Amino acid sequence: MNSNRKTARIVDTSQRKAVRVAGFMFLFSLIVPLLNWTFVLSKLIVAENVIATANNIMANELLFRIGITIELIMSVGLIVLGLALYIILKPVNKNLALLALLWKLAEAIIGAVIVLVSFIALQILNGDAYLTVFTPEQLQVPVGFLLNAHTAIYSIPMVFLGLDMIVFSYLFLKSKYIPRILAGFGILSFALIFIHALMYILAPKYATMPINQIIFWAPSGLFEIIIGIWLLSKGINVQHMDNHIEEAS
Repeated sequence: MNSNRKTARIVDTSQRKAVRVAGFMFLFSLIVPLLNWTFVLSKLIVAENVIATANNIMANELLFRIGITIELIMSVGLIVLGLALYIILKPVNKNLALLALLWKLAEAIIGAVIVLVSFIALQILNGDAYLTVFTPEQLQVPVGFLLNAHTAIYSIPMVFLGLDMIVFSYLFLKSKYIPRILAGFGILSFALIFIHALMYILAPKYATMPINQIIFWAPSGLFEIIIGIWLLSKGINVQHMDNHIEEAS
């Protein structure tokens, strides 16, 4: 009995720490990509002009490298967020929490692969890939096209973002750790992300319409702000947390 109580106290402490980490990472994973797009990518990528994009990157190589570094940090941040949410929600349903964590890891890994592709593209533009058969001008078109497709390629990890956050939000709803209306809003928000990611793959013309981007992305942004602030300031419902820990132990 004493051993069970000691285990419960350890789990309780780890959960409380995980709550603060998750709150911070929700805000981090929203703010950092926005800053990266506003101050880095938007200054480099020229829509429908692959040569201009390649020229911008060659002229602003340091800025592009900063963007690559930021995206790599974001991938690590996704893993940290996934682990924190897993620790918080494991007592509610271990199998579902693990499934969501695996999807979050897939999201982070695919994001890291995209970063690797961007880095390789930079090496090619610099002539470091030993592709002496092609002139720099010939390389600009395929590399610029690849970099211009950056947003479209990110629709793939966004599929996993939609899936993992739907499950994590469902577990928040089931646990009553946070207000149920907030958890329900999370399910709806990331269902929209999932749909928009599939739309980007199946019908990119409609997915890129500004009104659709606002409709499908704004709710999840609002959710991340609210839940991030909520977890940092109020935490989770202690009574329900203790109940789930006791049931799990």
